[in-house]
Amino acid sequence: MSAPTRNDRPLKRPRLQTDSKEVANPTSSTTSIGDQDTTKQAGSETPGVVYLGRIPHGFYEDEMRAYFSQFGTIDRLRLCRNKATGKSKHYAFIQFSSSEVARIVAETMNNYLLYGHILKCKVLAESECDERMWVGANRKWKVAPLAKIRRLKHERRRPPEAWAKLQKREGSRRLNKAKTWETAGISYSLG
Repeated sequence: MSAPTRNDRPLKRPRLQTDSKEVANPTSSTTSIGDQDTTKQAGSETPGVVYLGRIPHGFYEDEMRAYFSQFGTIDRLRLCRNKATGKSKHYAFIQFSSSEVARIVAETMNNYLLYGHILKCKVLAESECDERMWVGANRKWKVAPLAKIRRLKHERRRPPEAWAKLQKREGSRRLNKAKTWETAGISYSLG
């Protein structure tokens, strides 16, 4: 026995799949939920941006995307991080494809207890949003290997002039230290 179908398609289908009727009339989109059909204007949907504050440690980009995708489609997600260390600054911006979904998320998640932290959530107006706040959005954060970078910088080859300058500076530093010790009455040889 095969699964029940409508228009030669299974009842459960991906959200972005369209019917032949929808292709003929691109101004409206029909979403099927069970036996109900709701019609919305495709041009009336504006994206909504949510500010999420007081984010606990361990709730990063992947976990946020998995959790907040239950509300609706996420266009962009950015967890703000420290540039030097890569650690979370404990606030994020999430852009949903619908401003109505963003409003529902803000109402639902404001003062929500998560990993011992009470989240603060609010919808941002378009005037509060800037394109610079999305720099680095939708990217997996990779921690820079700072120790390796410093080691490679320290071990790099230097030209002979720079090496001679380093040797001269070290020699003068040792000579000054030896003179200081001699005036203090300490007899020590630096070799």
